[in-house]
Parts: sequence; structure tokens; C-alpha cells
Amino acid sequence: MNDYMALIFGVVCAGIGGELFVRGAVGLAHWARISPGIIGATVAAFATSSPELSVSINAALAGKPQIALGDALGSNVVNVALILALALVISGIQCPRESVKRDFPVALLVPIVTGVLFLDGELSRIDGLLMLSMFVAWLVAAVIEARKQRSAAEEVLGEHRGWLVVLSCVVGLAFLVTAGNFIVAGARGIAIAFGIDEFIIGATIVAVGTSVPELATTVIAKLRGHDEMGLGTILGSNIFNGIFIVAVAATIHPITVAWREVAIALVFGLVALAFTYPARAGFIERRRGILLLVLYAVYLVTIIQRQAA
Repeated sequence: MNDYMALIFGVVCAGIGGELFVRGAVGLAHWARISPGIIGATVAAFATSSPELSVSINAALAGKPQIALGDALGSNVVNVALILALALVISGIQCPRESVKRDFPVALLVPIVTGVLFLDGELSRIDGLLMLSMFVAWLVAAVIEARKQRSAAEEVLGEHRGWLVVLSCVVGLAFLVTAGNFIVAGARGIAIAFGIDEFIIGATIVAVGTSVPELATTVIAKLRGHDEMGLGTILGSNIFNGIFIVAVAATIHPITVAWREVAIALVFGLVALAFTYPARAGFIERRRGILLLVLYAVYLVTIIQRQAA
């Protein structure tokens, strides 16, 4: 199978997997009496970030952690400035501030912490372990909140057939993982043929490829009326990418990249995220989606010019 066919096949798998996983995850939220936002920020975020994790481990083991870093940081820009932007362009997203009070500050903190740790030009194994400890603290907070919501629920809602919920999640996840593998293989082959730098490959083409599961899940969640789950998936995915996936790569193999290259992805990721904070009324307007798409175009131009320099 050539690179272009692998890319197309991966996109098709992502669409199928995204639909199945949204159905399963929302059913799981109702079945377990947990809000879709919590499921989106944890289960769905981890599932849709699985391609990035696969790339991270493989790249680090191969002694090329720059691809892993570029993929994770680039995916965080893509998640917000392209994927969430497309969902917003479909129509604005209803998301009360209360539903993102835990994840939004952490998602904003991630690029700042990464930037500080990279000031010396290297992300060491100790830095990776520090980031992993931050991830564990966030995950514990998410689990505690989920337990509180479960105990406060009065009745089980939604899909009562537990086996169907689990089957949808598992099959959807399998399609998403398959999609990520094919997309990465195809995208990397195409990019390498054009002689692009490893970090740039990760931050652009591979980042878009591994973010297709987030795109499928978020847009389908929006079309099916589960706004909270879509935004939760994006925020959770950014946290997974920033302090889990990058940390895993750094723990396997220290990452050395020029700070200026890293700064571009970090700054654009931070600015894009800041644009998405819900208004007091709990609504993110469609116009913000257009602004985010413009920001993504500027990001691409900036990083391509950096490659050409």
C-alpha cells in the first residue's frame, strides 16, 4: 500500500471509529452516571490520543524523539485551532464555565511548563518524570470528580445494554488506533520524500494525521448534540499530549530541540486555547472558530518559513 492510499484508508477508519466511540463513550457516561464532559476529558481523550502515544514510543525507541515532541505539540495546536474551530464553524458550542473549571487551567499551564523545562534546550528524563507526576495529579482529580458525580446521581440514564456500550467503545477504539497507524505511516512517507526536518514533520503533517481521531470524535459529538463531550475531548487530549505523551518520550530518550522551534508550537497552542474560554453565558461563538482557523493558517506559514530559513 503506497503512502497516499495509507493516508486515505486511515481517514476512513477515523470517521468510522469516531462515530462508534462517541456512541459508546456517551452511553458509558450515562450508564456509569458520569457527565459526558468527564468521559470526554479522560476516556475519549486517551483513546483519541492513542496514535500520538504510539508515535511517541516508537520515535523515542528509534532515537528520534524530536518527531514525538513535534507530533504532540503540533497536535495540540491542530486540536484547538483546526478541529475545535471546525466544530465551532458548524455552530457555536454550548459549554458552561463550570464544566471546564478543572481542565482549562491545566491545559493552559501545560505549554508554559513545557516551555520553562525547555529553556536549557533539552527535556531530560527527570523533566519527563516531573511532567508525569503532574499528569497523575490531574488524573486523580478527574477520578475524584467522577466518583462524586456517580454518588450524587439518582438514576441510571441512557443506554441500559452495557455490552453494547462496551462493544461500541472497543470497536471504535480499534478503528481509531488503526487510523492513527495508517495515517502516520502515510504522512511520514510523503513528508520525508520532500526532505522536511524531523520536528517540522511531527509538528505539521504527522500532527494533522494523528489528530484525525480527535477531528472525527469532536465533529461527530457536535453533530450529535454532545457539545460538552467534544470540548472535553479536546482539553483532555491536549493534557494527555502535553504532560503524558511528551513525558513518556523524554523518559525513554531525552529530547534535544532548538528552543525557538519549540516556542512556535507552544505559543500558538497557548493563544489558540485562550481563544476558546467560554463566555459568562457558557457559549463559544461561531466567530471564534473563524479566528482560530486564521490563527492556524498563520501557524502553518510561520513554521514553514522557519523550515525554509
